[in-house]
Amino acid sequence: MKNIFSLFFLLSVISTAFLFQSCSDEQPTYVAYEPYQYASLDETGGSWHPKVLSSGAQIGIPAPKDITSPEYLAELAALKAASAQLSSDQEDAVKYWGGDGLVRWNEIARELAAKYNLAPAPDSAGNYGVPNSADPGKYPLFPFAHPPYACRAFAYWATSEYDALISAWYHKYNFNRPAPYTTDASIVTHLPKNALPSYPADGAVIAAVSKAALSALFPLEKEYIAAKALEHENSLMWAGLNVQSDITAGDSLGRAVWNAFKGRAGSDGMKNAQTPRTRSDSIRDAAEAMWHWHWTNLETPPRPVGITPWFGKVKLWNVPSVEIVRPGIPPAPGSPDFETAVKELKDISDNITRDQRRIANFWSDGLGTYTPPGHWNRFASDLIIKNRLNPLRAARVFAYLNMAMEDAGISCWDAKYFYHYPRPIETIPGFKGILGTPNFPSYTSGHSTFSFAGATVLSHFFPDDAGVLTGYAEEAAISRMYAGIHYRFDVEAGKQQGISVGNYSVDAAKADGGE
Repeated sequence: MKNIFSLFFLLSVISTAFLFQSCSDEQPTYVAYEPYQYASLDETGGSWHPKVLSSGAQIGIPAPKDITSPEYLAELAALKAASAQLSSDQEDAVKYWGGDGLVRWNEIARELAAKYNLAPAPDSAGNYGVPNSADPGKYPLFPFAHPPYACRAFAYWATSEYDALISAWYHKYNFNRPAPYTTDASIVTHLPKNALPSYPADGAVIAAVSKAALSALFPLEKEYIAAKALEHENSLMWAGLNVQSDITAGDSLGRAVWNAFKGRAGSDGMKNAQTPRTRSDSIRDAAEAMWHWHWTNLETPPRPVGITPWFGKVKLWNVPSVEIVRPGIPPAPGSPDFETAVKELKDISDNITRDQRRIANFWSDGLGTYTPPGHWNRFASDLIIKNRLNPLRAARVFAYLNMAMEDAGISCWDAKYFYHYPRPIETIPGFKGILGTPNFPSYTSGHSTFSFAGATVLSHFFPDDAGVLTGYAEEAAISRMYAGIHYRFDVEAGKQQGISVGNYSVDAAKADGGE
């Protein structure tokens, strides 16, 4: 197994940004990169198949004014004035957003996930509260952005962006309004030019969808998100890219697309994922009756319900059913296969190396981090920048990656609570890992399932980096054994589960018209 320094070297090969720090420390997400010209424009992207919308043409926008009209000429004059001389703050905003801003909004989503990935503490009587979306400001604050919540949040953000940009591309090439700087060459621009039609503004579409989606998912951050969206849309004029009617149309389209997603989000079953104790106990009792074992939370005071016992019942994106990717029965505690796995964990614990400890810490992705799905979104961002993807094609990568991530989480959680398998600290007397033990059953490993689903999807889109990505997934998986959190069979079953889930997402991508 390569050590953490080899991982850092590999990261430098595919990333245009600074290297990751240990995920047990602060997780910086801001990437300094130069805005780029797109490698391709995907002129037929408006005909690709969206995930929730029926087609790119489903949501209409008004026809733009002719470029010879008085109204448009007035807009050109306003744009010319706006971009002619920028303040230092405006220059910083233009460079930060880089026009479309998709990678920036992914960073913001990851930052919010990390900020809200804090488990509720017990009160003075030892009782644990549950975050309430109807009253998000009451402690415990809503949401608790644990891995199931985070992977779902990333999936809704990314997939709504993809549908919105398919619709934007449809209208761009239907109306075919040229970019302002091609109509008036005297307009000062501060970002690379491209040949995309300007109506609607893709940056405004992205800002509007991101504002709507992330405000719904992180309601206490609405003011912050609104301010970022306003800055993003303003930066399009400061950069000399879009006139106001381009931006207005993009904003309207983005908001309408998120409205189409709200129905799916409200009925996908997530509101029932965090079960009451009676249901949690019945799930445990059913596992005990079937398998003659069950997982028990060992926190002090004991938390009565694990994290989202019914997340395995949430609506999937591309996997037909959780049963199709559910792994086989794990070894019974006390069996020869189980004892072999126990011996391996003890050997690792007794002889752990410095590099193994570093790997465990690097991939810990625990409380206060953007979780394992966030890690794979960071990889995707770096690859998008490296390959100079236009916003539609970049959104496609984020969408299929994050649909796979949520499907992986749903499938993993189905196995966790179906088998209800105890953690190593429960089954091995005196055993201690080097990281905290998560508050949910052991089998299968979430890190393995998430990581191999992510590696499978990103390897499809970036085949030249497939070997590196698979290496990341292998290291993420083995890190949980180094940490003493999972058995070998948790890791191996999660690997196969993740690959299977990832392949369903890849198959869906192959059929959407964007290959």
